[in-house]
Amino acid sequence: MADHLEILDLNSYAALGDSFTEGLNDPAPDGSFAGWADRLAWMLAAGRPEGEFRYANLAVRGRLLDQIIAEQVPQVRRIQPDLVTFVAGGNDILRPGSDPDEVAERFEAAVVQLRESARTVLISTGFDTRGVPVLKHLRGKIATYNVHLRAIADRNDCAVADLWSLRTLQHRQAWSEDRLHLSPEGHQRVALLAARALGLTTAEDPAAPWPAEESHTAAEQRRENLQWARDYLLPWVGRRLRGESSGDHVEAKRPDLLPL
Repeated sequence: MADHLEILDLNSYAALGDSFTEGLNDPAPDGSFAGWADRLAWMLAAGRPEGEFRYANLAVRGRLLDQIIAEQVPQVRRIQPDLVTFVAGGNDILRPGSDPDEVAERFEAAVVQLRESARTVLISTGFDTRGVPVLKHLRGKIATYNVHLRAIADRNDCAVADLWSLRTLQHRQAWSEDRLHLSPEGHQRVALLAARALGLTTAEDPAAPWPAEESHTAAEQRRENLQWARDYLLPWVGRRLRGESSGDHVEAKRPDLLPL
């Protein structure tokens, strides 16, 4: 079912962040990635005259919070969008020894800057990793960061997309094979959640149950977990140990406000 959205007084939108906002593992027709931010932009542009709504996506995979603040936040002052989505800090939280209290302080300083240039700022909480191998051990750290994010939103009048509470994102169908990035349908659920956080009414429900899928035995699940660790987890850990990023030599896919 297509979404029916009332038109907000928002004529331009810039998305800031890392691979989550760049849209990894949600293939677009042109061979790039779409993702929840692109999907949200299409929802916001629906029903408008062609070319009236403008959109920029500055997000780059692998970026840490300080990189996003240095590279992407200043661009908001330049392009002056009506809406900014700012989802950052997740890669920092995943790093050993990182302090969610300190990350949150830097995040809020960036939010203050963004509020000076954009009329509306939307942030999101982090995912609940309770059922994710390895990452489930970081659940308390992510929860601490989320508490800070909600307080930051209250102090700075930001909208919040609460990913932690969206239980449908804990289902395997929400995630791609690497279990680190969303599937296309997972990105759609997040876009719907973000739209509702902005006050839009959507015909589709981000919390709707998933279609039934074939069950797996415990042995099959163990084999899948081992395969996933070999194919995705170990290479990811290796890049971290070598100080490499999947975003090295990658540029923003849509660096300027362009008509949709």
